[in-house]
Amino acid sequence: MDDFEAHRAHLRAVAYRMLGSVAEAEDAVQEAWLRLNRLEGAIDNLGGWLHTVVSRICLDMLRARKARREEPLDDLPEPGWAREDPETEAVLADSVGRALLVVLDTLTPAERIAFVLHDLFAVPFDRIAPIVDRSPVTAKKLASRARQRLRGNPAAPAGELAARRKIVEAFLSASRDGDLDALLTVLAPDAIRRADPGALPPGVPAEVRGAKAVAEGVLVFGRRAHLAEVALVNGEIGVVVAPAGRLALVLTFTFDGDRIAGYEVIASPRRLAALELAVSG
Repeated sequence: MDDFEAHRAHLRAVAYRMLGSVAEAEDAVQEAWLRLNRLEGAIDNLGGWLHTVVSRICLDMLRARKARREEPLDDLPEPGWAREDPETEAVLADSVGRALLVVLDTLTPAERIAFVLHDLFAVPFDRIAPIVDRSPVTAKKLASRARQRLRGNPAAPAGELAARRKIVEAFLSASRDGDLDALLTVLAPDAIRRADPGALPPGVPAEVRGAKAVAEGVLVFGRRAHLAEVALVNGEIGVVVAPAGRLALVLTFTFDGDRIAGYEVIASPRRLAALELAVSG
């Protein structure tokens, strides 16, 4: 038991990055513990054995999750993030990066496992290959494809994207702080906010015009800002809102010089699925 406990924190960290869910990561680690207790005989390299077992469990869980997403919506079980402890989830999601978790969720199970193990935990491809049932060369290709998806396809020069990122980060910072004056400094005077109906409470208009009205609306929904992170959206600087690391909303922006001319809140599942998301910076 003590030997297993010495590895628990690392196994949980690996599983969380593979699954993006605190509860599911705990389930994967617990399953590894049960398998260890059923095993007869000694293990020469307990850390390596546990790492492999947890990775395979996570791969199976990701495949099952993908299969569930193809079922009718009414048949879906309660998502794992519904069981999360909000404080624990927030700390982990912020430490890993909400945008990273969102983009990882778009990868195939094998791509995600290969990328997480190699790029985040420096596991060599000859050890990854048997976990994903591929050759080392193919495992390397899986990680490479994942890396490309994470980088995305920037639609503007790096300098322009960096400048716009700073503007959007200032917008998010002011939103989190509830700072109306700071919001007004980053919004153009005739700024426009548009939103899908699913992103708004009943009675709130889908379109708001004018910097003051837009800023006041931002403050009303500012509690969501701590769940938001800058990302690339169709190659442009945008924002993902991801409670428990699962995509809920996307914000896209238009700019007028060094100010935000407008932004749109996308909540429709169909529209969200059509977006190309990547990690910014």
